Amino acid sequence: MSDIGVIFTPTRPPEQLREFVIEAERLGLDEVLLFEDCFRESGLAAAVAALAATECLRVGIGVLPMPFRNVALLAMEVATIDRLFPGRLRLGVGHGVQDWMAQVGARPASPLTLMREYVPALRRLLAGERVDASGRYVTLDGVQLDWPPAAPVAVWAAGEGPKTLGVTGEVADGTIFTSGTSPEMLAAGRGLAAAGRRAAGREGEQPAAVFVMTAFGEGADARLRAELEQWGYTGERGAGAAGTVDEVAARVREWVDAGAETVLLQPLDDETDLTAFLAGCAEVAARLR
Repeated sequence: MSDIGVIFTPTRPPEQLREFVIEAERLGLDEVLLFEDCFRESGLAAAVAALAATECLRVGIGVLPMPFRNVALLAMEVATIDRLFPGRLRLGVGHGVQDWMAQVGARPASPLTLMREYVPALRRLLAGERVDASGRYVTLDGVQLDWPPAAPVAVWAAGEGPKTLGVTGEVADGTIFTSGTSPEMLAAGRGLAAAGRRAAGREGEQPAAVFVMTAFGEGADARLRAELEQWGYTGERGAGAAGTVDEVAARVREWVDAGAETVLLQPLDDETDLTAFLAGCAEVAARLR
């Protein structure tokens, strides 16, 4: 059975987060995921606030841009969070939007090389290992956390293009598929990630999580189409879920059937009633369980 979660988008002010996560937990949703879009809200600071406001809800970050953070610093931050809230953080990293990375002087010449160096180093640090690395982007000299997590924290990585999806399977514990990914794209992308995992000699399945733009009620289809177009998601990428609870549930089942371990429902930017949105998402989850 797949998990059903929701996304708190950073187009909303941070002060709305606490009420959102408390209600999501009350309704029995599996996860609240947070974006870290430049230059809006910190994913880590928001995650700590969300975890502190709830008791058992999983909180994800999708995703932290790797060029933005030294890998040892991120390992320290994640280890601290996991020791405070064991097993409740889903950690996701990615290339970051390259224009944003350029704005802060952190755009890598080779994002794929960065991912190949960064994710394995981060996984090893979070497993409590002493790590030496001398790469193009990641340099560590005998770095080891004094307070590692009690159990290794899974590191998920986001991907869109075929090469990146292959690398997520090669180095990460799971693959995150962002908004605008159709069920067919998810199935194909999972195949690319799985091939990367096999090529690296790693056993087991590569888990997948996917973001789905979602709208309920009258006019939902038109609202969804407008937002997808605003993001430039057209053709096969013009994928989302809209309509009644039953219609949304039927559509979400397509991503479940395509292999998503977690489906994260994303409110549209024009959504004005987040309480009603969360209630709709909880009903969708009930129909899929």
